[in-house]
Amino acid sequence: MSEIWTPERMREVYERTKNWGRWGPEDEMGALNLITPDKRREGAAAVIAGETVSCALELPVIPSIENPYPAMHMMITAGDDCLIPGVNFESVMDFVGVAFHGMATTHMDALCHVFVDEVMYNGFSKHEVKSTGARRGSIMCAKEGVSSRGVLLDIPRALGVEWLEPTHGVTIAELEAAEAEHGVKVTAGDILLFGTGRDKRRRAEGPWSPTEVGLAGLHAECVEWLRERDVAVLGSDGVQDALPGSGIEGWPMPVHQCGLAGMGLHLLDNLRLDNLADACAKHGRWAFQLNIAPLRVDKGTGSPVNPIAVL
Repeated sequence: MSEIWTPERMREVYERTKNWGRWGPEDEMGALNLITPDKRREGAAAVIAGETVSCALELPVIPSIENPYPAMHMMITAGDDCLIPGVNFESVMDFVGVAFHGMATTHMDALCHVFVDEVMYNGFSKHEVKSTGARRGSIMCAKEGVSSRGVLLDIPRALGVEWLEPTHGVTIAELEAAEAEHGVKVTAGDILLFGTGRDKRRRAEGPWSPTEVGLAGLHAECVEWLRERDVAVLGSDGVQDALPGSGIEGWPMPVHQCGLAGMGLHLLDNLRLDNLADACAKHGRWAFQLNIAPLRVDKGTGSPVNPIAVL
């Protein structure tokens, strides 16, 4: 990337792409407002084959270089002791607990997850997030679920490679090359998913540390493109931003910072997209209905999710 990205330039982009006040001074939904009833019907109309594809990874319960804080999954009762005392009823039960923010669990970031200048989306103070949770910008704005037209841009397929190397910053030209290769265009209210080939690379070369080795993601230049296209939700098989860091002082994760705090753009991190890409290629269509159902966590900063694409 030959262009020089200074903190001053990044600040200008942040200010220029904000959605603060667009849907009123009290709004906490952000770009989810772009998903209108007509847009939901457009998503439903994209269903042709009736095939469903999960875009989530398995819950990461084993420690790894990608997953230093594994989820907890333990049995409360199991088959060797399944009879409930005093009741002639046999049952097994388990417990699940997860710190989902990070590089391993498929999750949705709420707008309160990231601050810029100590404020979140729409100018709400960081002090709205207490030890008891978020009073503003929580995941509860999506408590009824999110359903819209989803679009997958498989960047490695468009570039003729198996996967993008860690630290690769996807450019606007590469996003638009994928649109052209797939015969699809990202429009207002879409849920945009972009693949970097992380799943394929992990299978071929094993897991790696995103913080030390890097992780492919969007270059900072894509922030304005996302705003121009009025994307409603953004997701990838990484964490949206190219890692490690943008190299722009004060803006280590510009897509997170400009997206969440500026545009009110909910993010889907650590998706599994290889199966969806194969299904899209099989059907020759890269647009589909995408349904996301976050847990109804009152005051939550996000939620584990299992997004379901319906082709």
